Amino acid sequence: MKNTPGSRRFTWPFHRSIRALWICCVLLAAGCSVQSSRVATANFYDLGPLPGSTTSAATPQPSLPAIAVSVADVTPAVWLDSQLMFYRLLYADAQQTRAYAQPRWVMQPAALFTQRLKARIVQAGGVAASAIDGPTNLLQLRMEADDFTHVFESPDKSFGNVAVRVSLYNGRTLITQKSFTARAPAPSSDAQGGARALAAASDIVITDMLNWLAGQTLKR
Repeated sequence: MKNTPGSRRFTWPFHRSIRALWICCVLLAAGCSVQSSRVATANFYDLGPLPGSTTSAATPQPSLPAIAVSVADVTPAVWLDSQLMFYRLLYADAQQTRAYAQPRWVMQPAALFTQRLKARIVQAGGVAASAIDGPTNLLQLRMEADDFTHVFESPDKSFGNVAVRVSLYNGRTLITQKSFTARAPAPSSDAQGGARALAAASDIVITDMLNWLAGQTLKR
């Protein structure tokens, strides 16, 4: 049976709609593929296992004092307030901070340091109460992160640098304050090596911090 002019008005728009729907499906699939590719190429890092948690009992570990303190979240410098992994080229431009294109921290570095500090205190047999809970019998530890950077002295030599300012409070009264800085060599000149170096430097700072706190009177 031949198509009549009336039937063409319904047949041709129908075919155009099918083709348009097919094109939309192709574009959507392509978009999902690109997004999946971007997610697959991103690398996320944290500070890794606690010292001593993956080594044998025969491996000596630094002895930490068992302290009890209220810990507030670390406040980052403005430029550290993200998940970006920063590095610095001392041999090219020491005043410029750069960010790796794909590698990221799983959370803000200051949050990683806070989490690490609390875990190390508990690991040593101490008490790390959250400042949000408002314990009244403990002094409060407040911290500001000034640096958390992978630093290159040359293209094949680098280290992780961590700098934290620590303040001990009794309510609103400042008792004492101290700055802690540590660096640790990077095992490789890439983001993975930088992440390991910054984890090691963080542990050095935490060890020094807890030994310092052990000399303070932490109860009200």
